[in-house]
Amino acid sequence: MRYLLSIAFCCFLASCSSIKVNYDYDKGTDFSNYTTYNYFSDMETGLSQLDERRLIRALDSTLQFKGYRLAEEPEFFINILSSEYQSAPNSSVGIGMGGGGRNVGGGVSVGLPIGNGGVQRHIQFDFVDAQRDALFWQASTESGYRDNASPSVREDRLQALVKKVFSKFPPEN
Repeated sequence: MRYLLSIAFCCFLASCSSIKVNYDYDKGTDFSNYTTYNYFSDMETGLSQLDERRLIRALDSTLQFKGYRLAEEPEFFINILSSEYQSAPNSSVGIGMGGGGRNVGGGVSVGLPIGNGGVQRHIQFDFVDAQRDALFWQASTESGYRDNASPSVREDRLQALVKKVFSKFPPEN
């Protein structure tokens, strides 16, 4: 029984730390044409000012590592949108014991929830061509969020998110 509880607890921890990413892009886009970027001046991310700065630092670092430059007159603009929501509880595991003998039977079953409903954060990254004013790449993420996390944990979490999102940017056609 301890073994089953250990497995359930590990599954819970793994589900809390996962970052899910969905991508979409215009297949007709030649990503090699883009070398400079900037952020929309009227961007409202929905993040706290501190988290917004952390996210932009991580994004700048990642894009510059990939060879992109921040510019006053960029080839594409970045917009970031964020929201938080309460997720529904995950499924549960049933542990049962039973016994039986001659005309007598019995059983016990206990349901243990794996994970509880927690706060999730959705962050969307939109890349818009500056000349055509057209969206050409988008990534949408969902991950767990703790409002009471320390600044270093928040920084690490946002860096991990950016690393995962931009691991497939630019896309391979």
